[in-house]
Amino acid sequence: MTTAPLSLEHVIRPSSLTKGKPPVLFMLHGYGSNEEDLFSFAPELPMELCIISVRAPYPMEPFGNAWYAINFDAQQGKWSDDEQAVLSREKIVKFIAEACKVYGLDDERITLLGFSQGTILSYAVALSYPEKIKNLIALSGYINENILVDGYAGKNHQNLNLYASHGQVDQVIPPEWAQKASPFLNTLGIDHVYEEFPVGHGVAPQNFHSFKKWLTDKI
Repeated sequence: MTTAPLSLEHVIRPSSLTKGKPPVLFMLHGYGSNEEDLFSFAPELPMELCIISVRAPYPMEPFGNAWYAINFDAQQGKWSDDEQAVLSREKIVKFIAEACKVYGLDDERITLLGFSQGTILSYAVALSYPEKIKNLIALSGYINENILVDGYAGKNHQNLNLYASHGQVDQVIPPEWAQKASPFLNTLGIDHVYEEFPVGHGVAPQNFHSFKKWLTDKI
């Protein structure tokens, strides 16, 4: 399918369904990557899903893209631009609505799949707007409470399903950061699975098969 000129660049694999509005999976890549990265999973995922892999809005030099800047300062150390992250959160919400309308997708069966920085944004979208998202697959990321909407805790999160995983020897995002997700999600009443695998900052084959099975059961 040819991509439509929407607010974010993207690639798409159409659903195999020929009638009705198909469920959709939006992919959000990591820092310094692009829409082709996670899209490599697409051939192995359920064919009834329409899969849309999205390019982050901020270009990097010499290549790649980011959902928000990560700055390195001698005094402050490594820090994230949360204001830019909030802008990206809203860009993603807008893009999801556009894509569902233009491509004729089921806006009640939306799944987000993120990796690393894309996971941080996926958490931000799903936890801020649980009425818009059905499923979330959060790979190698963590929850940044600073980029959630005000009042998110008062929303109904009970219809949101969540799968999270992390590498036990991840040197980019410490496992301890990811492990904080489970108690946080419990306080919101979110049904979730959290798993760890003996890898670094990446997705092991057994990790892929695990979230694929989970997704197949949830769509």
